[in-house]
Amino acid sequence: MKSIVAGREPVTATEFVELALGIDLELFTGSPTESAMDRAARLDVAREVLADLRESDPETAAYAESLLRALPLKQPRTSCRRARRAAVRRPVPERAAVAA
Repeated sequence: MKSIVAGREPVTATEFVELALGIDLELFTGSPTESAMDRAARLDVAREVLADLRESDPETAAYAESLLRALPLKQPRTSCRRARRAAVRRPVPERAAVAA
């Protein structure tokens, strides 16, 4: 049996939840590539949507609020270490021969 929500067939479990609840999960969970400014803007919108949801659908609002409280997605780590340089041997300057 196929699961069809609002005339659409979800491919993943995430899509199913988004269609069934009518909320965008990424709005509440974030994206690993978002900047600090993007995150602030997303959270402002999420809070407004959450306020509307509390009035219209308290169960969905509770779920969305739990998504906001979840640990943020991990940012991809960028290496702070410098690449090792190949050992370069410098020639030792020859000492001047002492004339006798």
